[in-house]
Amino acid sequence: MLFLTLYGGAAATALLLCLYLSLSKVNVIAPGVEPPVALRRWAAAFLGAAAAGHVYWLLAYANGFDEHSSLYAPLTVLDSVTLLITLFGTMLSMLQDRRRPLRPFVAALMPVVILGVLQMVWSDIDFVPPIIVYTLLLYTFFTIYMTNAVRQYQRWLRDHYADLEHKEVWASHTLLIVVLLLLINYGFAEDGPAILVVRLTDFVLFGLLLWRVETLPLLEEASEQEEDLLPEQDLLPEQDILPEPDFLPLQPDVQPEPIQETVVEQQKKAVGEAIRAGVLPRIGQLLEKKCVDTELYLQQDLTLTQLSAIVGVNRYYLGQYFASQGMNYNNYINGLRINHFTRLYEEALATKLPTTAQQLALQCGYRSYSTFSLAFKQRMGQSVTSWMRDVALKGKNCED
Repeated sequence: MLFLTLYGGAAATALLLCLYLSLSKVNVIAPGVEPPVALRRWAAAFLGAAAAGHVYWLLAYANGFDEHSSLYAPLTVLDSVTLLITLFGTMLSMLQDRRRPLRPFVAALMPVVILGVLQMVWSDIDFVPPIIVYTLLLYTFFTIYMTNAVRQYQRWLRDHYADLEHKEVWASHTLLIVVLLLLINYGFAEDGPAILVVRLTDFVLFGLLLWRVETLPLLEEASEQEEDLLPEQDLLPEQDILPEPDFLPLQPDVQPEPIQETVVEQQKKAVGEAIRAGVLPRIGQLLEKKCVDTELYLQQDLTLTQLSAIVGVNRYYLGQYFASQGMNYNNYINGLRINHFTRLYEEALATKLPTTAQQLALQCGYRSYSTFSLAFKQRMGQSVTSWMRDVALKGKNCED
C-alpha cells in the first residue's frame, strides 16, 4: 500500500505540474520572473513523460506483467528514450548562452532502440541489462558534458551581465545528480526499501525542476549567437567608423587560393585592425562620456548589449576593450557601482544622515543585497559591514 501510494502520488504530481507548466502563465514561486518559454515546454514534456511512464508501468503490473513478459523490453526502451530526450532538452534549454543541439544526444539513444528491437526478435536472450547499463553510461556522459557547459555558461554570464541574481545555474545540475541516483537505484535495486527510495526521489526531482524553471529568468541575449559575425558598420558612431580596406585588383592569370577563416579568426583579425586604427582607446572615452558621466551604470540589469548600443560600439569590440584593461563587463559595472556606493556612504557620514547598506545598494543599481555584498567583497577584499565600520571609525578619529 505504501508503494502504491507513493507511486500514484508521484504520477499525479508529475501530471499536475505538467498541466501547470503547459497551460498556466502564472509564476507561483517567483511572480516577478519570466522564465524562458522553451524551458517551460521542455520541463512540461519531461513531467508528462514521467507521468505517462508511471501510468503504463502500473497498468502493466496490475495485469500480471513481469520481467519475463514480451512487453518488458519495449516498455523499458520507451521509458528510457522519452525520459532522457525530454530531460536532455530541459537541461540544455537552461543554458541561454548559445544554442546547443539536441540531435547528438537523440542519436546516442539509438542503441537503446536497437537493443529493444533485438529483444523482441530474440526473446530467449536478455537484452534488458545492456539497455540499463548503456542508459546509465549515456546519462553519466551527459552529466560530465553539462558540468563543462555550466562552467562555460557562468563565464558567459560574467562577461555579459553585472547582476547575476537567480542566473547562476549550478543548482540546475542538482537535477542531473538526482536523476542519476534514481536511475542507478531503479536499474539495479531489487528489494522493497530501495524501490521506495526511488519513489521518494521522484518528489525531490519534481520539486527541484519546478523551482528551477520558475526562478530562471529569460535573458535578453538568449537568441543571439555567442560568437556572431561583426557587423560591417557597427563599430563606433559617425566619423569613428573604420574605413574599408582597399584591395588591389588581381591579375587575370592569377588564381587566388580559397581562404576559409573561422568566426574567431575573423574577430581576432578585426580586433587587430581596430587596435592599429586606435579604436579601442576611443572606446574608453565613449564609456566615460555615455556611461560614467551619465551614471548609466545605476540602471538595474544593464547588459553588455544594451551598453554597447548606447555607447555606439560593437558588442564584441566592447568586450575586447574590457579584456585589454584586464577586466570583463561584470568587473567594470560592479566597479562603478561600488565606487558610487562608497561616495554615497561617505556623504551620508559627512551630513550625518541615517542610512543602511541595503538602501545604498539599491540606489547603486543592485536588485538584491546579496549580489551587492558578494561583488563588494570581491572588489574591496572585505565585507561591507567591516568596510563601513572602518570608514566610520576613521571619520570619528578625524573629528576628534
